[in-house]
Amino acid sequence: MTTEEINAVLQAVRSWPQEDQEELAEIAREIEARRTGVYVLSDGERAAIEDARRSGLVPEDEMDAFWKKLGVL
Repeated sequence: MTTEEINAVLQAVRSWPQEDQEELAEIAREIEARRTGVYVLSDGERAAIEDARRSGLVPEDEMDAFWKKLGVL
């Protein structure tokens, strides 16, 4: 793809519904993670992790160990 083609696609994306834009952003994050080996959490994923941490279903030290193992903490 040329720079002009990329810019045209990105311009079109701005008119998409929010749900479609979010889907594209998720796909882009997955591609970037595959290329760099680093996955950047979305705001929704961060919120879900915080909700899970506050739920009390798993002791905090076990949760910390789990997230450290995954490289999140």
